[in-house]
Amino acid sequence: MVNMTINLILLFALILVALWTVMTIRLIRSIVGLALTSAILSVIMYRLHSPLAAVFELSVCSGLISVIFVTTVSFTQRISKEKLRIRRKERLLKFWYLPVILIATAVMLCQHLLTPQFTLPLLVPAQGLGVRDLLWSCRHLDLLGQVVMLLAGAFGVVILFKESRK
Repeated sequence: MVNMTINLILLFALILVALWTVMTIRLIRSIVGLALTSAILSVIMYRLHSPLAAVFELSVCSGLISVIFVTTVSFTQRISKEKLRIRRKERLLKFWYLPVILIATAVMLCQHLLTPQFTLPLLVPAQGLGVRDLLWSCRHLDLLGQVVMLLAGAFGVVILFKESRK
């Protein structure tokens, strides 16, 4: 019961940090939010007995990608306070549905986690599986999570650097 409570707290924190990441208008804050989201997700993966995916998530998504984004942002120009205010209003109107989607996803994940059929195979050293064999044969959900994270990162980059057609 304690493990389930910790998992629910982590999922709730993940949703809050992800919302903050998307809704903040400052790019540096978005980068920090992305790193925090990735770090929380890696903790969740580790708690679900996926240490390899958790380490990959933490090192690549939280570390390397954040450094690349900070480097990219350092080459951009600041915008005026008036444009910033207008952009903030546009963003709130554009992404009003995002909290609803995130909450619905969290509810579905919680329901899925509460079912007794949701078990991941544990890594047993006696099996002698290498990392490649383990990922491709036993850890399909880890790979699915990584693909989703990569697509979410690509979607985030497109949104951050997409220019308005006005």
